[in-house]
Amino acid sequence: MSRPRIVIVGAGFAGYRTARTLSKLTRGQADITLLNPTDYFLYLPLLPQVAAGILEPRRVTVSLSDTLPHVRLVLGEADRVDLDGRTVHYTGPEGDEGTLTYDRLVLAAGSVNKLLPIPGVAEHAHGFRGLPEALYLRDHVTRQVELAAADDDPVSCEARCTFVVVGAGYTGTEVAAHGQLFTDAQVRRHPLRQGMRPRWMLLDIAPRVLPEMDEKLSATADRVLRQRGVDVRMGTSVKEATHDGVLLTDGEFVETRTLVWCVGVRPDPLAESLGLPMERGRLLVDPHLQVPGRPEVFACGDAAAVPDLENPGGYTPMTAQHAWRQGKVCGQNVYASLVRGGQRRAYRHRDLGFVVDLGGVKAAANPLGVPLSGAAAGAVTRGYHLAAMPGNRVRVAADWLLDAVLPRQAVQLGLVRSWSVPLESASPEVARVPGGPGRPGGAPGQSGQDGRELGQVVAGPQARRQAGSRSGPGAGTRPGGEAAKKQPGGEPAKNQPGGEPAKNQPGGGGARK
Repeated sequence: MSRPRIVIVGAGFAGYRTARTLSKLTRGQADITLLNPTDYFLYLPLLPQVAAGILEPRRVTVSLSDTLPHVRLVLGEADRVDLDGRTVHYTGPEGDEGTLTYDRLVLAAGSVNKLLPIPGVAEHAHGFRGLPEALYLRDHVTRQVELAAADDDPVSCEARCTFVVVGAGYTGTEVAAHGQLFTDAQVRRHPLRQGMRPRWMLLDIAPRVLPEMDEKLSATADRVLRQRGVDVRMGTSVKEATHDGVLLTDGEFVETRTLVWCVGVRPDPLAESLGLPMERGRLLVDPHLQVPGRPEVFACGDAAAVPDLENPGGYTPMTAQHAWRQGKVCGQNVYASLVRGGQRRAYRHRDLGFVVDLGGVKAAANPLGVPLSGAAAGAVTRGYHLAAMPGNRVRVAADWLLDAVLPRQAVQLGLVRSWSVPLESASPEVARVPGGPGRPGGAPGQSGQDGRELGQVVAGPQARRQAGSRSGPGAGTRPGGEAAKKQPGGEPAKNQPGGEPAKNQPGGGGARK
């Protein structure tokens, strides 16, 4: 008798936890295949610290091959799922195509940047959902400060030293908080830059910072940001973005060279393409994380609309905390479906608190409902991250220690260019490269055979899905810009202490804390 074949699509919080749970339960008695564009699991809650130069990029990644025994890793992105034929068609990182067959399928593709129909945003803004975007922002901010220091034009200097972050949810708040400290340190240590004052702006249409959190913690974060010099503007957003700056909804034009888009996420378009019942772009599942009418298909994380048993009639939010815990339940239920007499579990979870890192020793947290701020919250937040990370704890702690006693290295590595991390990318975890799948060879700015600049070519399987080029059973159109959540901050609800990695809700494929 052949061993059951299990295919897991996505290695974010939900997919990784599912694979780890199944690896332990099956003990090599099943063929488990994990399909993912990268060979690592990304701990999204600490991504702002990568952009701010506190942590090195590899610190927030965990090797899939090293930590998932009995799991076969296939690098690639799912193009199409044939539900009737029980196959997953994918494209590898070098453009090669392949097919995976399954007896059980787990869809944990996660989420991507949420776009809004605002002129110029797709062309001039950058998201913050993956390592390439964090590395780009780190280089870009450093470059702007260095160029401003050598600029004789005060207007140009001020524009380069102005950094606009849209979205006051978890990600946007942390990016602005860490960014202000990062640029202040760069200016303070260099005589030629003395007198310059980097200006970080945090915008959101919500009435307050961190609208998902308790008002006391929201007030704490707002106070820390303002004391640090961040220009916090609630009830305000971007009306139009241009090369020279942004026009705000209140009519003011802000000259800037930096626009960071942190308004939230939407489910990966793969879920929409299946032609199954959906809820705001998410695949409807039952409390056992199975797709009704398709008992062999499971879904969890940001791609799944999971009934909230603690809030009848609602669905669990797209947060990393839920994605991580859903992954465990999903793994247990997939295993139960393969063994005689297996008992399924319904997913049920109650939030036990939130943490948000504001840089330095400052943070805001309410573990078990107890509001904390200042150094106490900072200690709880970092302790929570160390406990939640599935690896690299010692390396992360070492980087924190070094950052406390040594100045940060503010240098440009130039590894990620602006054109390689477009905001509209459905694969923020993978930087576009010249000559990559679906695009002509050459360098950015050069014309390919089709006459388009490489920086404008949409590449890869995810892009083809966005173009609606799917075919076959389960194929369909891609979602437009479906809001992943209704929260004004638009940011996944993150880092929630409560026992297991609550990350920056990057659900399944990654929603953050």
